[in-house]
Amino acid sequence: MRAPQLVYTATACAALRAAAVRRLRPTRRLINMRGLDAFAAAADASWTRALNADPESKQHEPNKSSRRVKSGHYVPVVPTALQSPELKLHSKELCEELGLAEADVKDERFARFFSGDVDALSLGATWATPYALSIMGEPQTRNCPFGTGEGYGDGRAVSLGEVVVDDKRWELQLKGGGRTPFCRGADGRAVLRSSLREFLASEAMHFLRVPTTRALSLVVSRTETTKRPWYSGARDDAVPAPSISEDDPRLAKFPPQVRKQLIRQLMRQGGDDPDVMIEESCAITCRVAPSFSRVGHVDLFSRRARQDAMRMTEYEKIVQHVIAREYPELLGEDATRLPQVDDLKPVALKFAEASREKLASLAANWLRVGFCQGNFNADNCLVGGRTMDYGPFGFLDQYDPSFAKWVGSGDHFAFANQPGAALANWGTLVRSLAPLFDDPAPLQALLDDAHGYFQAAVDDCYRRKLGFPDGVDASDKPKSLWRRLEPQLRGLDYTIFFRELMNCVEGGDASVLEKACYEPLTEEKRSFLNEWLNDWRSALGDTAGVAERMRRENPKHILREWMLVEAYDAAGAGDWSVAEELHELIREPYADRAQLDKKYYRRAPDAALRRPGTAWMT
Repeated sequence: MRAPQLVYTATACAALRAAAVRRLRPTRRLINMRGLDAFAAAADASWTRALNADPESKQHEPNKSSRRVKSGHYVPVVPTALQSPELKLHSKELCEELGLAEADVKDERFARFFSGDVDALSLGATWATPYALSIMGEPQTRNCPFGTGEGYGDGRAVSLGEVVVDDKRWELQLKGGGRTPFCRGADGRAVLRSSLREFLASEAMHFLRVPTTRALSLVVSRTETTKRPWYSGARDDAVPAPSISEDDPRLAKFPPQVRKQLIRQLMRQGGDDPDVMIEESCAITCRVAPSFSRVGHVDLFSRRARQDAMRMTEYEKIVQHVIAREYPELLGEDATRLPQVDDLKPVALKFAEASREKLASLAANWLRVGFCQGNFNADNCLVGGRTMDYGPFGFLDQYDPSFAKWVGSGDHFAFANQPGAALANWGTLVRSLAPLFDDPAPLQALLDDAHGYFQAAVDDCYRRKLGFPDGVDASDKPKSLWRRLEPQLRGLDYTIFFRELMNCVEGGDASVLEKACYEPLTEEKRSFLNEWLNDWRSALGDTAGVAERMRRENPKHILREWMLVEAYDAAGAGDWSVAEELHELIREPYADRAQLDKKYYRRAPDAALRRPGTAWMT
């Protein structure tokens, strides 16, 4: 059952609209103008204008050393510019949305600015932000160097500013822009390997129609390098092929969750950890989004407000600002007075409802395209429901509900458990609204009712993948078919299976699906698939339009890790053609293209399923 819909009071609407408009109203607007200079003229940093700076930032300038940030919504930090920057990739589509032409991209100021040289094209203030860490709904402090939970924040991400282009707000953020107060001893840099993965993954998710932060540019230093731990490859042959299943009699005495952990451990014999330090070129990706407001932002100031009532003002400001940035439709028309705490309550509940829908949809979309984020903590969860943090991610090759590319993901961040992680993060957001309420009942009602929304989104995901039209009850025949198929899908290629399945709409047997097999089909599995195919076609009934619906929902091309490894290995040796080809491939992930299909529409090479740094990573 849905929670009762709330009605705004006139006072609440008027107050919140006024505050939001004042705080977000651009000081300058870009109207029918183009070029880098016009782009700079469109700067409007609402985060620094509407929110509070760390009051101790002046005494700690330049704010590039790890320290406890006890107050304020941001710390002024100037990024550390890359040495000898060279632009390697950029998003033409995103440039167009930002009003930038190809001539602007070729301007030497573009590479300089988007690699941290703010003198090349100043947008004004630059900053890093603190946030709290929660894992699966549990507040964390043990990883904080100060033991207080105030050591978390953007360790190597610096916001370059915000621009308002054609009435749309964008925040620009550098990944690898050098040290900030939240770096906890690291160098604040990113390298070519991780930056190329971030750029291509952001682009891939956008064209897969999955909400995501965008990647504007990838700039690499010609001279600056840093060392990172990685895999030498010396132990590749020692790692056994993934031939162990949960049905293996050797595992029968263990409970299911322990079996999964043992399987992964046995598959990764030879060591999870990198065994060598390698020197890599420094690089920076500029990621772009309407906002980078995280659940962890609200969570931090909620914790502070609960501990000290004097911190309520800062807390109210972050709640107001996040709503205005991500859900302005909740605020309606302009008005004239500042909101009081009571005025925030009804809109905060609407905010919780809206973010619930976005996060449930996001996790379901990850399942749809075979993506595992891998580290879906509340600090990596944007309240606007976009994918972010492309460090530990991975796309499925063989279907495994326990799949995760990062060895630290645990079962809670595994592929099939991502809706549960999204629900836990949303629960953290809801609980962070508690300081606004004397009576927790409205928030608790939302929490009690939430699981069904996330399950409904998952059911709808598989309705779409199986070709059922809108209007069909996703919890009925589609859900039943998926539940029967899921155990038998393990070990098959997830993407290829669903793409080939659309060729079975009008007929055909299990042999059509053999392209997805990593091992020859057993007679038992072949028999199951033939029976399932008949039941699926019968459940569909009218097959008109089914194949086309499936083509829109089931991608042909995903960004498989072995492809990325080929791209960054070649780029590290000076050959960017592989990365450029992948960039072209992922821009049309649902299309049939003969030459690229022959090269990339295939299951992963056997070695890629067991190679450290490709099959998994730390």
